[in-house]
Amino acid sequence: MREEFQIVVRGAGDIATGTIHRLHRCGFSVLALETERPSAIRRYVAFSEAVYEGSWTIEGVEAVRVESLEDALQCQRQGKVPVLIDPGCRCLKQFRPQVLVDGILAKKNLGTRMDMADTVIALGPGFTAGVDAHLVIETMRGHNLGRILTEGTALPNTGVPGVIAGYGKERVIHAPAAGIMKNHSRIGEIVEKGQIIASIDEVPVKAALTGVLRGLLRDGYPVTEGFKIADIDPRESEQKNCFTISDKARCIAGSVLEGILSRSERTPVI
Repeated sequence: MREEFQIVVRGAGDIATGTIHRLHRCGFSVLALETERPSAIRRYVAFSEAVYEGSWTIEGVEAVRVESLEDALQCQRQGKVPVLIDPGCRCLKQFRPQVLVDGILAKKNLGTRMDMADTVIALGPGFTAGVDAHLVIETMRGHNLGRILTEGTALPNTGVPGVIAGYGKERVIHAPAAGIMKNHSRIGEIVEKGQIIASIDEVPVKAALTGVLRGLLRDGYPVTEGFKIADIDPRESEQKNCFTISDKARCIAGSVLEGILSRSERTPVI
């Protein structure tokens, strides 16, 4: 099994998808692990959609939901990325990958340990390099985005999204109440400030600004009050970007690849 799955990635949201896509295109065999109910906002560019749809293709790479490691191996042999529902990494009882990447971006460690693989790489805050993971990748936008840390931690989560065209916190919409999502708009649409883009039970969710609806939680998803449910890009000309991997995800993916190769003398990966 070790030779079959070189890399395990925890999480398959939009940032983790950038890493999965890059590693797959570079010839690595990758197994993605997800939860039973992923909550990706930028779901059109997240392999986690395969959990709901059975398969999901992003920029020429197809991910397929599988039910077992045997199915995952068959999927991998077909040149596809298997997505296994296994948030607790139970599959690691059967094999030890050469590399494990924690791409959950929960802003805290949900159980990743440095002994899970020969090389463990964690994305974002909540991890200490040399303690929880061999390497930590900075995920906050700015000068240090993608920086590889061999000691210390990534910058703490500020709760404020990066500024685009002068807008920061307004870009991200949170649930005004608890309940079930009902979408009235689609990802990629131009929405106007004040427009009702969704409702949670009977509570309307309004766009905080005019722009492209870049991300929107799945219709029918149960949310708690304050849950992140949508993302608006004020640049109306950027509609096509809703359907391709972001610059941030690609930057982080490159750093993951560099981190793997930088340790390859100690841990052969190809």
